[in-house]
Amino acid sequence: MTSNNYDEDPKLEGLYDGPSKTQLKRESHHLVDVGEEILKLSSEDRRSLQLPDELDEAIATALKIKSRSGLKRQRLYIGKLLRSIDSEVIEARLRKIQHRHDTNTAQFKRLEKWRDSLIENDKHTLNEVISRYPDIDRQHINQLIRAAHQEKQQDKPPAASRKLFKYLRELEDEKAVNS
Repeated sequence: MTSNNYDEDPKLEGLYDGPSKTQLKRESHHLVDVGEEILKLSSEDRRSLQLPDELDEAIATALKIKSRSGLKRQRLYIGKLLRSIDSEVIEARLRKIQHRHDTNTAQFKRLEKWRDSLIENDKHTLNEVISRYPDIDRQHINQLIRAAHQEKQQDKPPAASRKLFKYLRELEDEKAVNS
């Protein structure tokens, strides 16, 4: 009786404890993906990652490459560099940046929804905005809402609508600073 199971055969026990080839490939592909995510960041966000010099240079080079095959090789090289360093710290910083961007996007969409509801004279939304920002200038926001509502009815360009959105964003930014 031959057994192919390492766990049951005492002679083969303890011969191989490392990760499988498939697992190593998965990790390698993951680090290449991390490198691609870093390439998508703005220069300010890349600087905030505090990358090692060699990795930073490789990323700067990749951003200059126009050739598709050359860029592919450079991305693989970036993945290789990430394997050679402690990439967990870099990945944690990257997730933090991506989370911040996701949060900003969610905030932006919430403000857009509020603006649209306010223009439609939704009193519930107005009460929600007032309760979220107790120091709001009620007269100013009501003027902005009326002007945006009139613009929409007359099919004019949405200048007042933009002002209303900008005011809501300023309120949100002010609240974030004071928190």
